[in-house]
Amino acid sequence: MPEPSSPRRRTAAQLLVLAAVTAAFAAQAVAALRPHVPLLLVSTAVSLAVECVLYRWQPGMVSLFAKSHADITVRHVLRDLLLVVGLLRLGEQHRETQYAPLVAGLLAFYALHCTVQAVSVLVRRTRTLPVLTRNIDASALRLSPAPASLLRRPGHRLLVFGLPATAGLTATAVTDDARYAAAGVALALLLTAVGLCALLLRLLPGRRPAGEQEVLDWFDAWLAEYRPTVGLYFSGGPSSAYQANMWLEPLAGLGGRPVIVLRERFMVQRIAATDIPVVCLPKVSTLMRLEQSTLQVLIHPSNSGKTSQVLRIPTILHTFVNHGESDKLSSCNPYAKAYDEVWVAGPAARERYALAEVGVEDKDVVEIGRPQLDAVRPYAGPPTGAYTTVLYAPTWEGWDGNPGNTSVVAAGENLVRALLADPGVRLLYKPHPLTGSVDPRAGAADRRVRELIRAANRERSGARPAPSEELARRTAELDRLTTAVFRAGADQVERMLAQSAPEPGRAQAVARATAAWEEAYWASLPEWEHQVVTDARPELYSCFDVADLLISDVSSVISDFLASEKPYAVANTSGLPEEAFRAAFPTVAAATVLTPDAAGVPALLEAVRDPGKDGFVGARAELKRRLLGPAVPTSQQRFAAAVEALCAAAREHRARAARRLTAEVPGQRRGTLIP
Repeated sequence: MPEPSSPRRRTAAQLLVLAAVTAAFAAQAVAALRPHVPLLLVSTAVSLAVECVLYRWQPGMVSLFAKSHADITVRHVLRDLLLVVGLLRLGEQHRETQYAPLVAGLLAFYALHCTVQAVSVLVRRTRTLPVLTRNIDASALRLSPAPASLLRRPGHRLLVFGLPATAGLTATAVTDDARYAAAGVALALLLTAVGLCALLLRLLPGRRPAGEQEVLDWFDAWLAEYRPTVGLYFSGGPSSAYQANMWLEPLAGLGGRPVIVLRERFMVQRIAATDIPVVCLPKVSTLMRLEQSTLQVLIHPSNSGKTSQVLRIPTILHTFVNHGESDKLSSCNPYAKAYDEVWVAGPAARERYALAEVGVEDKDVVEIGRPQLDAVRPYAGPPTGAYTTVLYAPTWEGWDGNPGNTSVVAAGENLVRALLADPGVRLLYKPHPLTGSVDPRAGAADRRVRELIRAANRERSGARPAPSEELARRTAELDRLTTAVFRAGADQVERMLAQSAPEPGRAQAVARATAAWEEAYWASLPEWEHQVVTDARPELYSCFDVADLLISDVSSVISDFLASEKPYAVANTSGLPEEAFRAAFPTVAAATVLTPDAAGVPALLEAVRDPGKDGFVGARAELKRRLLGPAVPTSQQRFAAAVEALCAAAREHRARAARRLTAEVPGQRRGTLIP
């Protein structure tokens, strides 16, 4: 079934599960009251099977049932209660006394289940530390592996531990032998008691991790020993981690003692492989401990609600570097005036802030280039092979939903059809990760574009390289260096234990392994085959290196691509005439402007293949200087110089503050006290 129907399929599956649960309990109730043994057996089995489906394939329905006060405990109690009712209805009147111990055993089992859940919550709280780390030796905090996941998940635990009791009651209903029910209830009690003991052992003083104050004292001691000078501060949602990851390599290239400061616990594992120490400080009170540290500068690649919390620390100076620059309004956000400095790539961004009049003074703007782009390969002439590689990398629809933000909706299919119609084109399609997150039309258009590419590949044929042993070897090596291996049930404390101080030289090994992997990856692909690139690897900059032409929207992608000085085109879906479009967006000055009908694609491809027809060569070189600054010194060198200058300013600020404090606070008087 086509992808666009998947939401309907999910809804249909949820309705089917809901109907199955309702029908199973209704049938079980009828079978218990009549009584009817075969129906009771079948309905109980179906009810248990649906529970397994819920927890395996429909986790959203589990939450919905809980909100309706029909969680797993209620459903399990009802299932066993109906079995007991069925047994009482099947037996003679005098058997009520015989089944009384079974009912008592069931009640004890559920009481024990609630006790296990309460202890599980206590254990989880002891393992919720005020500070999480990566790349730091935290063994002094008595970190340990997590309890078995079965003991931490009430739904799974009740299903597994309660299964013997349910099975025993069902067997008794079929055989009329109460010993099966007694054995099942006894086994359920035993399993639950063993689980309770295992959790209680975790609460012993020597078995649980360090307490909150002990962790905070350890963190203060680590700060005093490590003495960080510059840090990267980041807060955001799960899909925004790329904004921080793009600054990891420039930060590591500074040398010294950098640190990464996070606010969300889940983000610790979303930061890419790095040797830089990572600390997660969820609480504001813990974050404020940085005030007494040696940290002098924090670099901010994005704005968030929690940014204002760290800006309150007076001993640290803050700079905004953004995660990309473009002509969009978001590239000159008024929030930027809250920082001590704003670091931009080149003169164009400085002018953008001046024209926007958002409160950022020119003296606070520092041009540092884009350190991430220093390794992008420069233009080496027109394509020489059989195929022209075109990278189509549209941006997403943006939070404001402006139809001119992304070309996917209005022009994506036309552009892709025009490119696929040229037999000499190999298309790389790399959509923004957030495509479709705001406007469903963008998500639907993205799926249609992918289907066009798949259909085009089915119609093409050619030599296909044998499965690449080199790529498999490089992938395994890179995964070994960059992927932390955890147990399926590992919690944050266990991951913190596993991700201790890295081995010396790991960062350099990752860089070499990444370069080797990228070379093997591109070599493993048929030169004629179109590609949809959505995985974390290869990165966008690697796509830049193999592309002969970029087609994109008004976004930071075109600014970054200009580092190569290769031809690029911008889709105009704003509704503006081309002249007004170029005037409104300076980054389009050296681009071919494409209309939504993609009529200009053939001429664009001809200009890429014949440099004599490329009228933007000089314009691209000039625009590169305006957007990214001079080539010498390198962006990394300018970035390092800006960091050092701001660190020096922070040290001077601290010294002045200390002198003022000394002058304003009188010392203790000496001499004889007068009574």
